[in-house]
Amino acid sequence: MKAMISNRQLEIVAAAGRILTASGVSGLTIKNLAKEMKFSESAIYRHFASKEDIIIAMLEFLAQNIDERFNKAITTNQTPEEKFILLLQNQFSFFKTNPHFVVAVFSDGLLEASTRINETIHKIMGVKMKHLLPVLKEGQQNKIFTNAISAEDLMHIVMGTFRLQMFKWRVAKFQFDIERSGDKMIQSILILIKSK
Repeated sequence: MKAMISNRQLEIVAAAGRILTASGVSGLTIKNLAKEMKFSESAIYRHFASKEDIIIAMLEFLAQNIDERFNKAITTNQTPEEKFILLLQNQFSFFKTNPHFVVAVFSDGLLEASTRINETIHKIMGVKMKHLLPVLKEGQQNKIFTNAISAEDLMHIVMGTFRLQMFKWRVAKFQFDIERSGDKMIQSILILIKSK
């Protein structure tokens, strides 16, 4: 899954993230990016053909980052409940320090704007499912999580709840502590999905 991205491209993606956080998708223009980077617009175009390519590079980087972080966070000697908590806490912690990724993933109109962006966001969801689903299945097999509904349905509930939490944080302009709020959300989900 390694995306080939140069250090300069990574700098451009980071600058694009700062613009996204401050001004949203409509503020992310090549002109504004060049100004933020103190480059000419043509210098930006040497690294990316379009704004769409910059957003896709950002999302590809995020997908790779999630996969690497999740692989490091989870070990075989953890219980399914510990793995579940760690996966979600890992996400909240990462987004707290990188809110521009939230803007990129949860921007209104972005999905409709580009099939390629849509596909890359689906790729991110696939990475999350790849790590979360086995944890839920293991929890069900060990009678820790409920078997009243399928692991796939549990996964959709968890991911939907997480998505809503991130959307609320973005709409609130990142003004509340997403880690503390996230911990409350995690505990609420565990109350719902744990076997009685």
